[in-house]
Amino acid sequence: MSAENRHDHWQKVYTSKGENELSWFQESPVPSLELIERAGANPDSAIVDIGGGASRLVDALIERAFRAITVLDLSEAALATARARLGERAHDVQWIASDVTTWEPPASFDIWHDRAAFHFLTEARDRAAYLAALRKALKPGGHAIIATFALDGPERCSGLPVVRYDAAGLGQALGDGFALVETRNHRHTTPWQSVQQFQFSLFRRVQKPEAISMVLSALRR
Repeated sequence: MSAENRHDHWQKVYTSKGENELSWFQESPVPSLELIERAGANPDSAIVDIGGGASRLVDALIERAFRAITVLDLSEAALATARARLGERAHDVQWIASDVTTWEPPASFDIWHDRAAFHFLTEARDRAAYLAALRKALKPGGHAIIATFALDGPERCSGLPVVRYDAAGLGQALGDGFALVETRNHRHTTPWQSVQQFQFSLFRRVQKPEAISMVLSALRR
């Protein structure tokens, strides 16, 4: 799917449905917050939420006094929903309407967070473009939190096919320089009470020898 088609698809989704009518709606982003804390983030850490859209992670980060928050989404409508919900607090956030596969990061970040954007990239060229942006954006020693449908999760979402991952498969997709720190399964309950299996994985950007050591250590736990 081209970036233009992705934009049109998600614009239609966010202009035709309310926030809590979407399967991925999450009142409290507990797994993300726990892994952000696990990464050692503090209020001065620069965090970018990839595909953040109308997610409530930004609300939770503001409440925890984080001061350098960026939310990127290809749907202007999704970002508008979040900004309207935050009111005056929205001025404390940098909002970027862009497709991550064509985005040129303007700065570097300590935390790259992505809950369910990467798994929509079913074509190798789009995954390569995503990873190029990740490598440009994430500082050495920074952390990437990437959540996708697990291997036993749904095969489609919002009418689109997805690629399902476990931590090992996701690490292989990221390639050299990303060491697995922690992974956990998560049972997400949709607004209509169906259950979707996710995996959340925390990676640290490191040099190759350190990456190998950290992967082996994480897999032994």
